[in-house]
Amino acid sequence: MTTQPTLPKAGHAHGAPGEPGSGLQAGLKNRHLSMIAIGGVIGAGLFVGSSSGIATAGPGILLSYALVGTLVVLVMRMLGEMSAANPTSGSFSAHADRALGRWAGFSIGWLYWFFWVVVLAVEATAGASILEGWIPAVPQWGWALIVMVVLTATNLVSVGSYGEFEFWFAGIKVVAIGAFIVVGGLAVFGVLPGVDSEQAGLGNLTGHGGFLPNGPGAILTGVLLVVFSFMGSEIATLAAGESEDPQRAVTKSTNSIIWRIGVFYLGSIFVVVTLLPWDSKAIAEQGSYVAALDSLGIAHAGQIMNFIVLTSVLSCLNSGLYTASRMAFSLGRRGDAPKVFAKTTSRGVPLAAIVASVVFGFVAVFFNYKFPDSVFLFLVNSSGAVALFVWLVICFSQLRMRKIIQAESPEKLVVKMWLYPYLTWATAALIVFVLGYMLTDTEHDGRETVLLSLLVAAVVLVIAVVKERIRGGRPAGVKALD
Repeated sequence: MTTQPTLPKAGHAHGAPGEPGSGLQAGLKNRHLSMIAIGGVIGAGLFVGSSSGIATAGPGILLSYALVGTLVVLVMRMLGEMSAANPTSGSFSAHADRALGRWAGFSIGWLYWFFWVVVLAVEATAGASILEGWIPAVPQWGWALIVMVVLTATNLVSVGSYGEFEFWFAGIKVVAIGAFIVVGGLAVFGVLPGVDSEQAGLGNLTGHGGFLPNGPGAILTGVLLVVFSFMGSEIATLAAGESEDPQRAVTKSTNSIIWRIGVFYLGSIFVVVTLLPWDSKAIAEQGSYVAALDSLGIAHAGQIMNFIVLTSVLSCLNSGLYTASRMAFSLGRRGDAPKVFAKTTSRGVPLAAIVASVVFGFVAVFFNYKFPDSVFLFLVNSSGAVALFVWLVICFSQLRMRKIIQAESPEKLVVKMWLYPYLTWATAALIVFVLGYMLTDTEHDGRETVLLSLLVAAVVLVIAVVKERIRGGRPAGVKALD
């Protein structure tokens, strides 16, 4: 297996020190990686998207989150196995390139890049709407522009500045949701004074039509509504390539994924559905977390949650731009994107990759304001199922990469997928089942999302195959770079 060259510390790039174009630098500290790993699983979707899931499945939404959480844990275990053996900024795209073929690395890499640049537009618009509510003198498009420019500048300075911003953004999310779970938990068990004891309690899990008021099928519908809020857990494996000890960083983030999902997702949703009845009008009107805070008698609950959501949005924007640029950098290194994407500044920043990603993000923001119900809706829906495509590719890559690693460098298997290969196949089957079930969903646009995402994936795949045939495939003995 190809080994990833050890990255020098910030300020010491490959080749001559400070030489432009010499490669990425190890500018991320352990505390940065730890918070990126934790914050990566707490997206804005958790705060703003859980209401529809609760309305659909009732308290049974806990099973939906548990099912998707289990899926993410298994996929991350597979990715952790491959990334610990070969930490790289291309992560699963580089692994797919080696395990399945150049067409796979090209296709999933560009689809992932497309997903994140569309997310940039979605999150910039969401953040702008909050900021406009606070300072209406600046129009919403102006706030979107300001937010994008500031975070672009942050990413252009150095990877360390990205890590520092993400450390604080993620830190605020972690502290906020941790406090919410503690305070809410005390209220549920009657320890917190001033809370309506008749409304809060474990009885809310079964007292309003049962644990599954809309039937067992609602669990799967709930899965469709919450699965996309988990996207981002893989960012730590991309960022690990720019840390001082990539193998340790990947191993640590992979091993901690279970408690991160258990605490932040299941813990907070459990608090919400026990503080209030699942069919409470407040959840639908105010949002699940705002309604829960209101029920505790916390003043200005809406503004507090807006601040937390804004922090999550900025965190997602920051990470999205970083992730898209590093994937573009990796594609450039492998010859699957313009070569200029693989060039870095003296600070180890892939300037062209960042600029190209943010330019597409700006274009998508423009479409959101100018053509929200046509062009932008197409962009959002056509990138919606990419998360599931990525997870499926990770499964098939791991099936092959385990054999390659065992044959070439068995000592690098410091993280191992459980019950290989049976659990890997079971995970792949579950992902295919979820995609199939989405095709039956017309109420929440599941069918349209899958079909449009498949259309875009097919176009990218055709380009990959044609490109590979034109250059006659990779010469024998040449392996995937970065």
